[in-house]
Amino acid sequence: MGARYVGPDAMEEAALFGLTFLWILFGVIFFLGRRGAAPNTKTTARENKSWIGFVLQMVSYGLVYSFERPYFTPLVPMSKLAEAIVLLVASAIGIGSIWFCYSAMRTLGKQWALVARVISGHELVQQGPFAVVRNPIYLAMFGLLLQAGIVVSFWWVIAAAVVLFLFGTWIRIREEEKVLREQFGAQFDDYARRVPAVIPGLL
Repeated sequence: MGARYVGPDAMEEAALFGLTFLWILFGVIFFLGRRGAAPNTKTTARENKSWIGFVLQMVSYGLVYSFERPYFTPLVPMSKLAEAIVLLVASAIGIGSIWFCYSAMRTLGKQWALVARVISGHELVQQGPFAVVRNPIYLAMFGLLLQAGIVVSFWWVIAAAVVLFLFGTWIRIREEEKVLREQFGAQFDDYARRVPAVIPGLL
């Protein structure tokens, strides 16, 4: 006879609440960033290609939430203490990701955009989180994906979602950085040599 499910405890409920709350914060940050961005007056072919990467990123999130584990069962067999540590780590990843995203959007100001573009008076931002990675918002999105996967999904789904997300991110970076390279030339090349794109040593 299998073990009887006894329901979530306070720690598990807090982890789920934290996950939901951080996603709401991400939505608010995204909305505020969009309101503060300069209006887009021209759509380019590269913007359209960048949308493909965006769609793949969104599909990776949908994948994580489409294969949810039974309520807060662990990814692999582990003690209650180990599971608590894993959930705390996941929450820390989420909080750090939200802070990084907010900081990046504040640094970008009116230059923030959902897809590749250059506006009048565009500057190559290299300060704040952009001194750590060239695409801090994508790193923040990746962190939120990991947090959601750890809290609600299966390890094999997380692995598939990560691959899909990184592929979509690679598409977006490739198209967006072509625009920046055309605009800033050697200045951008120097920046790209010094600072990793998203994940140091990987992408």
